[in-house]
Amino acid sequence: MGTLDSKVAIVTGAGRGIGRAIAEKFAHEGANVVVADLDADASAEVAKHLGGGALGIGTDVTSRESVEAMVTRVRDAVGQIDVLVNNAGWDKAGPFVDSDPTDWDRIVRVNLYGVLHTSKAVLPTFINQGFGSVVNIASDAGRVGSSGEAVYSATKGGVIAFTKTIAREVARHGVRANAVCPGPTDTALFEEFAGPKLRESLARAIPFRRIGTPGDVAGAVAFLASDEAAYITGQTLSVSGGLTMS
Repeated sequence: MGTLDSKVAIVTGAGRGIGRAIAEKFAHEGANVVVADLDADASAEVAKHLGGGALGIGTDVTSRESVEAMVTRVRDAVGQIDVLVNNAGWDKAGPFVDSDPTDWDRIVRVNLYGVLHTSKAVLPTFINQGFGSVVNIASDAGRVGSSGEAVYSATKGGVIAFTKTIAREVARHGVRANAVCPGPTDTALFEEFAGPKLRESLARAIPFRRIGTPGDVAGAVAFLASDEAAYITGQTLSVSGGLTMS
């Protein structure tokens, strides 16, 4: 038996990268995974790949209406929700003084408002049933900052603070909320702004001497989502190979 047997888990941004790795890990641990992604085709492809009770739903986390429609569809299709993983994210790297306010808006809407929208839609269900686990994918950029990612760092710091506050508000209902903070991780988003030199220098700075993989993050998320972490809430866990320590 897996640690997530029979649980229904919504994973946003699950069409690729860390989100897909989380969806695959959850399925391996026995969960019925809802693959929510802006790219509806990717959602369907990943759900087909997972098999079992996986469900792919095209979802725009920046839209409350889209998120609410997704959550309603999940309730109608499977009748329960046990885990919410807020993974969807976006960034455009560069010095803040050279940044475009239009990009600020998208970063904030995806990374921060996306978490607010899904949490607003799902938490009432968790409260009513007396259990549920939220795992928000933040970033070490939100803990210690990251050059070239000022607005991204601000949103991820907001996600961490939001997670802690929600954890306090819903604990009496048996609902948990935790944040996972990946360090540099080998994803398409990382490749978009990290050339060979930056990649090499980061790898040298990490005690394990390698960039993280999506699977490294997925294992931590699966633990926090499971009943094995039943007495853990309001925590921020870095998955960085020791690049940051606290």
